[in-house]
Amino acid sequence: MAALAAFVLAGCASGPTNKPTPLEPFEPRIAGAVAWNQKVDGVGFPLVVAVSPGVFTVAADDGTVLALEADTGRELWRGSAGSRLGAGVGSDGRFAAVVTVDGELVILEAGRELWRKPLNMRVATAPLVAGERVFVLAGDRSVHAFDAQDGTPLWTTRRPGDPLTLAQGGVIAAFKDTLLAGQGPRLAGLDPNDGDVRWEVAVGTPRGTNEVERLADLVAPAARVGDVVCVRSFQAAVGCVDAERGGLNWAKNAGGTDGVAADDKFVFGADASDRVTAWTMASGDVAWQSEKLLYRGLGAPLATGRALVFGDSEGVVHLLSRDGGDTLLRLTTDGSPIVAAPVVSGTTLLVVTRKGGLFAFRQQ
Repeated sequence: MAALAAFVLAGCASGPTNKPTPLEPFEPRIAGAVAWNQKVDGVGFPLVVAVSPGVFTVAADDGTVLALEADTGRELWRGSAGSRLGAGVGSDGRFAAVVTVDGELVILEAGRELWRKPLNMRVATAPLVAGERVFVLAGDRSVHAFDAQDGTPLWTTRRPGDPLTLAQGGVIAAFKDTLLAGQGPRLAGLDPNDGDVRWEVAVGTPRGTNEVERLADLVAPAARVGDVVCVRSFQAAVGCVDAERGGLNWAKNAGGTDGVAADDKFVFGADASDRVTAWTMASGDVAWQSEKLLYRGLGAPLATGRALVFGDSEGVVHLLSRDGGDTLLRLTTDGSPIVAAPVVSGTTLLVVTRKGGLFAFRQQ
């Protein structure tokens, strides 16, 4: 029974259940248009778009992994994992890592399969590729490290876990010489050489009367500003951690199911009803809130330039003012949900839709 109950799908995966708030008229304050677009097979898994200098690396349901020049959309290389995907994609610009629905970790180099290894575990989080190693956060929130060149297992760290975890991307990221991993509602700093725990900070406090209501896993993406890493604890809290010293700066009770974005002034996120909130980076106090996009199925945001960028369940990309939430610009895609957090390389913003549309926008 424990094995069968290992994963619970996030409620946001099926989109909003209330009628979306109609989009209000606005006067564009910035100009932008499609710079290029590409098409892949649909994306029904927790996709992370990997960004390396000048390159976007994406993946699709059918196992396709694709590297594109950020400025032009030109295909740099294409490869395949040979099976449908359950998680991906992580890349350092040289190696690209995905996990199949059958639990195989597959590493590609310039589109060529370098190696694959059965994990014998469920994975919903894109692997992290850093320092010529591949780090995998499993569904039970154990962390596994492999040599990126040949797949040699290096170490595994298991922590006491919760009975249920989310079938949603968790937090695994690099911070200087520390590996950050979300383990339940806690952010842990691990030694990447051996997996030893250097520090651990609780961001959320599970609440509720049953195991489902008490789910409080940290969810991707996390946001880093200098030495501070800000994260969301599923349906429980938003908080910021000083990753240099391993201490909690602040945590505030907040509903919501997707990760956050941040800049040097604010931390941004949307709650379960798609109310957008900006918390001050220094204290966690609420700076502003907006209810203009209620029930529109917002995903995780991106903070870039003047704008806070959200994609919604109808394929609309909203660029909001970071200082107050006013609409700066609104862009459309193919009408299907935006399924990955928006990413940016240079001046090019990329969003991916469930139908497999890759839409790159650029301010004019």
